[in-house]
Amino acid sequence: MDRGKFAFDKTNFILLAAGMVVVIIGFVLMTGPSSTPTHFEPDIFSVRRIKVAPLICLLGFVSIIYAVVRRPRGDK
Repeated sequence: MDRGKFAFDKTNFILLAAGMVVVIIGFVLMTGPSSTPTHFEPDIFSVRRIKVAPLICLLGFVSIIYAVVRRPRGDK
């Protein structure tokens, strides 16, 4: 099997997996209690859910894009 025919190398797959983990962490940070018709939950407007989690997701998506477009060493 010729290694030169693969589009990704080991580093690409590691970066891709790391980016996916970061995105999942961002989505987990967005979760929390929700409001009901009888009870308002002020936590839906917390900084963690509105600013931090989307930023972490964005960083994860950027790292996934980098992992896809990164050229393996030795390729020209």
